[in-house]
Amino acid sequence: MLTALALNCTLNPSPTGSSTQTMVDEVLAALKQHDVVGDSVRVIDHDVRPGVQPDMGDGDEWPALRTRILDADILVFATPTWVGHPSSIAQRVLERLDAEISETDDEGRPLMFGKVAVAAVVGNEDGAHKIAADLFQALNDTGFTVPAQGSVYWNGEAMSGTDYKDLDDTPEPVVATTATLAANAAHLARLLNEHQYPA
Repeated sequence: MLTALALNCTLNPSPTGSSTQTMVDEVLAALKQHDVVGDSVRVIDHDVRPGVQPDMGDGDEWPALRTRILDADILVFATPTWVGHPSSIAQRVLERLDAEISETDDEGRPLMFGKVAVAAVVGNEDGAHKIAADLFQALNDTGFTVPAQGSVYWNGEAMSGTDYKDLDDTPEPVVATTATLAANAAHLARLLNEHQYPA
């Protein structure tokens, strides 16, 4: 059975409400429809030190999160939009993942080869397309593979104050996009499990 890990890069620590968590839960539910078992973690709840090494020492909690990423087939990278950009937490995760470029398996492949990454972005302002593009470039550099239509997002009306978590219903385009993301991510993960990239 395939597994997924969602990294929620919200700025809201638990148990505060999180629109990003709402979308994460929807993506994981859609993946479950394709026999993908997953869970999520709020990165802000952990002491992830700045740096570009797998372990920055002195209480750094990134190594435990890294192990969970390595154990998963699919990474759901979720972030809110702040001033048109991913959150500072998301940026820190990308910086920590940069170390994976030089971490290789016994045959010389980066450790993230064969893993699938998708993106989920929420916010009350524009920026989701640019955020997804930035995430995908960084994740692809790290070794992840992105499926067709591998991102889902919701942008609220600018300056409206409405949050995704407060909507009465998930908008149908978001539901449809999430379903496609999940189906394609599961399909690609199965293919890569059976046929790893060449060394």
